[in-house]
Amino acid sequence: MPAASDPPLVKRPGILRRLASMAYESLLLLGVLAILLVLPHVLLGAFAHRLAAPIVLQLHCFVVLLIYFLWFWTNGGQTLAMKTWRIRLVTRDGLAVPPVQALLRFLLCWPSLALGGGGILWALVDRDRLFLHDRLAGTQLVMSLPDRAALSASRPTRSWPPPPGER
Repeated sequence: MPAASDPPLVKRPGILRRLASMAYESLLLLGVLAILLVLPHVLLGAFAHRLAAPIVLQLHCFVVLLIYFLWFWTNGGQTLAMKTWRIRLVTRDGLAVPPVQALLRFLLCWPSLALGGGGILWALVDRDRLFLHDRLAGTQLVMSLPDRAALSASRPTRSWPPPPGER
């Protein structure tokens, strides 16, 4: 029998599922960045006849991504791609991620990815199969249950009026 202090058993997504979610997230972020990053700078160049300095572009990109991830991780624990792949970000205790912890995870993701994906490969040797940035930030990715609306939409509905044999 598990002790009262043990966290509840949760199903964690496999590494391939998490990588597929990351790939899908990258595609979605191309659209987000096209609208929120490229469009303002193109308009700035067209009307002000000036180009933003590269550091301004990088900072703008960083802030757009920061707002995107922090908003979704702290409001439901799922980005758009995570919803599609039924993955949810929670704390080690299975609770919603507070903003400070989401910020820490976001900041730790960058070196995890930039160092040749070492923080991602860490999941192959981690006892809980966590990415390095999740281990350090105190977060984990878990499988989320499908929402009730999706379940009810997939169930067959009865036709009306009922067939003659059911009246």
